[in-house]
Amino acid sequence: MIHPGAASPARRWPPERFAAVARAERRAGRTVLVTGGADEVELARAVAYLADLDPRNMLAGSTDLVGLAAVVAGAARVLCGDTGVAHLATALGTPSVVLFGPVSPAEWGPPPRARHVTLWSGRRGDPHALRPDPGLLQIGVAEVLDGLEQADRAVHMGRHPTALA
Repeated sequence: MIHPGAASPARRWPPERFAAVARAERRAGRTVLVTGGADEVELARAVAYLADLDPRNMLAGSTDLVGLAAVVAGAARVLCGDTGVAHLATALGTPSVVLFGPVSPAEWGPPPRARHVTLWSGRRGDPHALRPDPGLLQIGVAEVLDGLEQADRAVHMGRHPTALA
């Protein structure tokens, strides 16, 4: 499951990067669902379009909080930014890769013993900026794909991934 939205543009990784991850996931034989709130439908559509996903896999704007929680709970893993969906994944025990930009995962990230990988460049910035944080933009697609593999290995081996900084 990919959730590309966040309340602030500073915490939104670019849609084309989410789409690149989605394409890689599909090549690996995985189903990719894209979620988002009613105000994130266009962003989610952009990701789905760029990833050439079936329109039925675009769930943004079509779920309430309970429905979103059900999608998160049923997902093999979640990819999202520093947003509420990351907290849902933590609470529900769904493995995740969480992208941090202007704020350290030490402040808002999942517990270090959880089934989650956090990616952060180590740069702090304005969490309410109107553009993606430069530190967030330092995180590349390859790092995210490595994080997803790390989360998979941890789950399959019964271990927990360590946070990456």
